[in-house]
Amino acid sequence: MRDEAVTFLSRSPGQTFRLGEMLGRSAGAGDFLALTGELGGGKTLFTQGLALGLGVPEEEYVTSPTFTILNIHRGRVTLYHYDLFRISGPGETVELGLEEQLFGDGVTVVEWAERLGSDMTGERLEINFEFAGERERTITMRGLGKSGLRLLAEAKDIIGGFRGDT
Repeated sequence: MRDEAVTFLSRSPGQTFRLGEMLGRSAGAGDFLALTGELGGGKTLFTQGLALGLGVPEEEYVTSPTFTILNIHRGRVTLYHYDLFRISGPGETVELGLEEQLFGDGVTVVEWAERLGSDMTGERLEINFEFAGERERTITMRGLGKSGLRLLAEAKDIIGGFRGDT
């Protein structure tokens, strides 16, 4: 499967949110975004922006589903938002029904996607968040397969518009 990557320095939480929002405007049914990074790295903030871009109403506040594991948000496209922080390994993900959501009728976002291990297959956009300062984050995106590369191309266009923006 063909893949490509890009790294971007987000200069503020607002910029991380806007990246998610603008990418959400381009995302569609069957897209899978696999988010990785440290606690507090910006995964949920990015997902909040993505939800807004998908048309999830602002009053439906998007939080990390740490204790419920899955939150479903209705918008232009349904957002299936998983948080695997409490999952110990790939074996537990089968019980969650994650495979049924992937590449289905909505956009699937998985926080702590590294917990999927070898179960993380298929086309996707992998996004890793790393601390680069108190407010800054280094965001590395890797597109795999047709839909992952399409989303990566959209992300590159969005990032190009951020130059000088904070």
